[in-house]
Amino acid sequence: MRALWTGASGMNSMQLNLDVISNNLANAKTTAYKRSRADFEDLIYQTIKMPGTENGDGTQMPTGMQVGLGSRPSAIQKIFTQGDYQSTGNNLDWAIEGRGFFKILVNGEELYTRAGAFKLDRDGYIVTSNGYKLQPEFAVPQGTINITIDAYGLITASDEAGNALAQSQLTITDFPNPAGLISIGRNLYRQSEASGDPIEGNPGTDSFGTIAQGFLEQSNVDVVQEMVDMIVTQRTYELNSKAVQTADDMLGIASNLKR
Repeated sequence: MRALWTGASGMNSMQLNLDVISNNLANAKTTAYKRSRADFEDLIYQTIKMPGTENGDGTQMPTGMQVGLGSRPSAIQKIFTQGDYQSTGNNLDWAIEGRGFFKILVNGEELYTRAGAFKLDRDGYIVTSNGYKLQPEFAVPQGTINITIDAYGLITASDEAGNALAQSQLTITDFPNPAGLISIGRNLYRQSEASGDPIEGNPGTDSFGTIAQGFLEQSNVDVVQEMVDMIVTQRTYELNSKAVQTADDMLGIASNLKR
C-alpha cells in the first residue's frame, strides 16, 4: 500500500517544516536574525506505464502512468533580506544598511555577524556581547568621551573638546552566496565552500552597505506570515495523517475479507 509510506513521508516533511517555523518565531526579537525556509522535493516515481507506450490497437498513451512516493526536505535556506532598523541612541550600536557582515575574531578564527550591538571590554577594545573582538581591532584610548563612526566606516574616538584621540577604518565582508554560510549560533556565521571566499572592503564602496550609528538591525521574521505558515503546516500534517489512517483502514478491510 503506497499511500501508507507516502503519507508518512509527508508527515515527516511537515514536522521538519514546523521545526524551522518554531525557530523563526523564537528568534523574532533576535538582533539581525535571518529567517530560515524549508524547501521540499518530491520523491522518485513508480512508473507503471511510460508516456508514449503503444496500446494494443496501435495508439499511443499521451501521458503514461506514474505514481509518486511522497516528499522529502531538500534544503533549509537562510533568507538574507534586510530587517527593519531600531533607533537606540547608543554610540556602539551599528547597523549595516545593505550587503555585508562585521568580521569577528573568536578563539583565533574569523567569523561573521550582522548583529552590531557592540560593547567595550576592560582594555577598551570594541567587542560583541560575548566578548569577541571586532576586526580590525580598535582600542579606545583613555580620556575618550565620544565614539563616532561615519557611513563609510571611519571610527573616531574624541575627547571632551571634540579632539580626535584615535581613528581607525572599519572594513566589512561580503560573500558571493551568503545563504551558503554556516550558522553556528550566537548571531555568528562561518565561511563554507558554498558561500565562496570572503570579499573585504570599506562600507559604502562597490556593493558594500553603509554604517548607521545608533541603530540596530532587527530580525526579518514576519510573525504573521510565520503564523499562517504554521497553520498550513498543521493542516498539511493532518491531511497526511488522514492518508495514513485511510490506508490502514483499507488494509484492515482487505485482511477481513475472509472470516
